[in-house]
Amino acid sequence: MTPPPAAAARLDSAPLPLPSKKTATVRKAPARADRPFKGIALVLASTVFLGTSDVTAKYLSATLPSIEIAWIRFLVFAMIMTPAMMPGSPLYALQTKRRGLHLLRGAALLGSSLFFISGLRFLPIAEASATGFVAPLFVTALSIIFLGEKVGLRRWIATGVGLVGVLIILRPGTGAFHPAAFFPLVSALAWACTLIMTRMMSGSERAITTMTYSSIAGLLILSALVPFVWVMPTWHDIAFGILIGIASTAGQWIVVLAFRYADASVLAPFSYTQLLWVSLLGFLIFGEVPDAYTITGAAFIVASGLYTAHRERVRQSQLLTVSGESSPNA
Repeated sequence: MTPPPAAAARLDSAPLPLPSKKTATVRKAPARADRPFKGIALVLASTVFLGTSDVTAKYLSATLPSIEIAWIRFLVFAMIMTPAMMPGSPLYALQTKRRGLHLLRGAALLGSSLFFISGLRFLPIAEASATGFVAPLFVTALSIIFLGEKVGLRRWIATGVGLVGVLIILRPGTGAFHPAAFFPLVSALAWACTLIMTRMMSGSERAITTMTYSSIAGLLILSALVPFVWVMPTWHDIAFGILIGIASTAGQWIVVLAFRYADASVLAPFSYTQLLWVSLLGFLIFGEVPDAYTITGAAFIVASGLYTAHRERVRQSQLLTVSGESSPNA
């Protein structure tokens, strides 16, 4: 799955702890600048790359197994990150004391990608993408367990609204329900786990370190699996696989840059334009037209995500004014 920028925002916007003496020598990320229009422009650009990656993956799913598509994607991802793996390079980024957590995060990212691509083989791309945008709802629940956050009534109501949207799209119990609909849901859960682990490492790990280990973990796991499903790709397939790897890596990196310039609540509304891109491309390439259920369900999910981002901004403001405590209604 290509990550919804709004989901990543919620975890990257929290205040970062000051580095200890042990981590003070680690290169720091560039300081955040308040330039919201630049952040918005970057998010809009990221949705083009991420949407292109999703549509291309669906196109390839007709001829290649999902595991092989994901393997090509992570191979390109790892090749792009190669300078960060070479000792002596100014971009060298493998120095970390949290290697195990980095690799586990990479495995979760792989799971998100693999399940999403598997769903694309059977589902309209707009339906799969809209379902995948429930990741922030899973993050809300997981943050209680792993981050010790307090989630108030308002955010639980927003989560419930989002789940209603999922039910509207999937229509379980009717003839329109397809078992493959569970794939983007599992993908969203895996992406939520990825975000939780990102938050656990925030303040001590650079983005380039996280991305480098993610590429390594994904490539190693998929290299062990791909021989069992291997289909000889044509040069046409390879070219589109490379496009997926470049587009998804570029999209993720642009998202990271965007949140250096604006808050999550500012950028979240624009991240949902990815649904418009995939719907348009799905129509032009596959002749898919989102039905009324998909559009209605997506509206519920988007509304839920926007309100969750708004409440997160309120919570962060309160954390700055009330030391260490958030509102019980956040």
